Amino acid sequence: MNILVAGGAGYIGSHAVYELIERGFDVVVLDNLVKGHKAAVHKDAKLYVGDLRDDSITDKVFKENKIDTLIDFAAFSLVGESVSKPLKYYENNVYGTLRLLSAMNKFGVNKIVFSSTAAAYGEPDTDIINENCTTSPTNPYGETKLAVEKMLKWCDSAYGIKYVALRYFNAAGAHISGKIGEDHYPESHLIPITLQTALNIREKMFIFGNDYDTPDGTCVRDYIHVTDLADAHIKALSKLSETMTSGIYNLGNGKGFSVKEVIDTAKKITGRDFPVEIEKRRAGDPSRLVASSEKAQKELKWSPKFDSLDKIIETAWNWHLNNPKGYL
Repeated sequence: MNILVAGGAGYIGSHAVYELIERGFDVVVLDNLVKGHKAAVHKDAKLYVGDLRDDSITDKVFKENKIDTLIDFAAFSLVGESVSKPLKYYENNVYGTLRLLSAMNKFGVNKIVFSSTAAAYGEPDTDIINENCTTSPTNPYGETKLAVEKMLKWCDSAYGIKYVALRYFNAAGAHISGKIGEDHYPESHLIPITLQTALNIREKMFIFGNDYDTPDGTCVRDYIHVTDLADAHIKALSKLSETMTSGIYNLGNGKGFSVKEVIDTAKKITGRDFPVEIEKRRAGDPSRLVASSEKAQKELKWSPKFDSLDKIIETAWNWHLNNPKGYL
């Protein structure tokens, strides 16, 4: 089976490509390398460097390869940037997927797994979030992902393009082999920021608020290992092939870890102490966000294997320790 992975040079996309190839799939990657890294692409994947919004490159990919199914990771994902540059996010995240869906319809490809986000929920009024919770994004990034989900629904109705949208929470960790990992610029995720501080790449790090209604006063989040996310995408492919039924699923550990727990665990795993300062709360940070993944476990037959914070941070540390400058 030929799988086209859009955004397959990015953090989650590259891990999905590794898992696909290790399980015997033929993989084609399309990535413009604006956020992704060529070095992160598995050597056995066929790489096209280009943009989804360029019909000439998507046509070339579909003409030169018999694509059976797609996985779409291609999106900008910085929440703060999306607020200051919403048009950039709509143009890339929504229009890019629109052109991809147009190519699918043109070339008769009718299955896609879409990388969505828990940001589609906004600030829910419940600690444990399931797929029935209200979707009310609080930033353009979340809005663009939700807009694509709705576009997928109508493309299913009109063209028979079946989809699975996976709303995941905080992706973390690195491939168990240490060959690929997380390398963003600028970095905005807690675990790599913590490990960069342990490596003295940063002088210090900050906790934004320690007065939340949580056991230690810091925000609680659900961290899901990137390889578990990759596994869920493959299981979603199987579901589509077997049932040709669309669906939306949360992906998370189902347990939450506080900012302080993450920092304390990182200090234990690395054996290094580093300075941490308390800053005031950031606007819009809910005290606790934890996923209910019961639907994915039941219907996709998926469950996380790297479900301890120690294991997640161990794999991330292995990558950062050996690649302190990322893919450079």
